Amino acid sequence: MSTYVPPGWPSQVHPPGTDRFEDTALGWLLEHVPPEYRRYGVLRRYPIALARMARQHVAASVEAAREGFRTARVDLGDVVPPHGIESVLDAYRREGARLVAVLHAIELVETALRGLAEPDDPAHRRPFTPKL
Repeated sequence: MSTYVPPGWPSQVHPPGTDRFEDTALGWLLEHVPPEYRRYGVLRRYPIALARMARQHVAASVEAAREGFRTARVDLGDVVPPHGIESVLDAYRREGARLVAVLHAIELVETALRGLAEPDDPAHRRPFTPKL
């Protein structure tokens, strides 16, 4: 029997309500934050806090990519040839699209983690209901 997950759900994360959901969500979220975040036990104890920090980190990366795209011609125009500028802009387009998809996936995982009624009491779980 398969469990529904919304479009954009990361394939590395088990569906909400399954035995390994939180473990796989935690591991996947740690891949999307700076490695130094692994030092903080509180983020392993409360995956929802890690999800929040991952969302903020990736959202900042999306904004940085947008700013880089907007300013690349002016900032690099006198040191990079036109064909190089186009390649830089293409890199921003591709990376920006990837980051937006990652941000969407993090938001889905965070929403599912927030579906837990009491973070320290696994007996009090609410089902994940995706917003369509």
